[in-house]
Amino acid sequence: MGRTHASRRSQVNSWIMYDWANSAYITVVVAAVYPPFFRSIMIEAGFAEGDATAIWAYTTSLALAIISIAGPLLGAITDHKGGKKKLLALSAGIGIAATSLLIFSDSLGYLAVCAIFIVSNIGYSASILFYESLLPHIAPREEIDSISARGYTLGYLGGGLLLLLNVLWLTFPAWFGLDGLTSAVKASLISVAVWWGLFSIPILKNVPEPAILAVSGRSSFKADLNAGLHRLLCTFREAARYKQLLYFLPAFWLYYEAIGTIIKMATAYGDEIGIGRIDMVIALLLTQFIGIPCTMGFSRLAKRLDAKTGILIGLSIYALAITGAYFMHTAVHFYLLAVLIGLAQGGTQALSRSLFAVMVPRTRSAEFFGLFSTCEKAAGIFGPLLFGLIGQLTGESRFGIILLGVFLVVGMLLLVKVDVRKGIEEAGRKDQEAALDLV
Repeated sequence: MGRTHASRRSQVNSWIMYDWANSAYITVVVAAVYPPFFRSIMIEAGFAEGDATAIWAYTTSLALAIISIAGPLLGAITDHKGGKKKLLALSAGIGIAATSLLIFSDSLGYLAVCAIFIVSNIGYSASILFYESLLPHIAPREEIDSISARGYTLGYLGGGLLLLLNVLWLTFPAWFGLDGLTSAVKASLISVAVWWGLFSIPILKNVPEPAILAVSGRSSFKADLNAGLHRLLCTFREAARYKQLLYFLPAFWLYYEAIGTIIKMATAYGDEIGIGRIDMVIALLLTQFIGIPCTMGFSRLAKRLDAKTGILIGLSIYALAITGAYFMHTAVHFYLLAVLIGLAQGGTQALSRSLFAVMVPRTRSAEFFGLFSTCEKAAGIFGPLLFGLIGQLTGESRFGIILLGVFLVVGMLLLVKVDVRKGIEEAGRKDQEAALDLV
């Protein structure tokens, strides 16, 4: 019994460590350091200020569009054939390699820069799909909220610590033997690749490949693809059996549309309105460290109330942040926005992931997390895409913030209607049926 408990704890800790590993990418590359550097490259290529912001938005949207289409199919194939960990390793490896290549951004054409960033984002997003699909296999239902929150908390800490080092490089490059700001940005990108690769080792070493229900044996790629498509089509045909889950997904898609756009567009928008790069990076560093205790606070809140209520509280804080973002003009405003986001971001994301996890059948976890990933990534498509389009049409990206508020409010209204207890019962019945089929 003791060995079993120790083994499970090792698996949980190793799973959580991947949040520490991958958060460096989203924190440094997507949110803090790289967007202003990307914009400067677009401006040097002849694009106007607003257009440079829009290109960042469009590039981000295209990357997520690709993975949102492929995600459910990849999930269905791995549920049928297995190999979640192998595809986690492969996708992370692609993301790490592409992140390393971003250091050549200032010596490449703007189309090549966009392409490399897209590949890095696809690798990151695909790895998250397979990572999250492992959660129901290592965590008892009663512990999913806390384990998910611990993952996000460790992610905030890891991303924050690396960003803190990067801030020092950006602010005092000469202290570290760097030539200037551009060299510091490139050093930050390399540090992300090293960090991501190094701390991915525990999950690949210690978390076992989940058992599958399919008959073992060798098969062709075409056969696996057909099986995955068949399994995916069966999921859609059985959608009526997961009514609460299907109520949750559009709610999540809408409110995450706002959250994801804020994460991806904050520094690009701040750069457009003239806020200094160092101020923005420090503000986002503040978000990271505020998020550490607040994410765990949301986990405790979910135990006292429930996960859905915790999400609604977090979204209410986001509504306040979005309102303030519309009137933002100075670095002080950006710092205040960073504080509000830090209060709500990690807790809202963690509880959304764990709420979904308790309503999915474990026997089809990767497939359903493929759908979850699709909603998450689709949110990353339309939010930045419309944000950039509105900015180009109006000449000012500020008006795109109004759209984010609409997404958030409608998502909250839909979430209120989700009956979590019924959702858990629906998933449990499916797992029981799958177990009986094996007898």
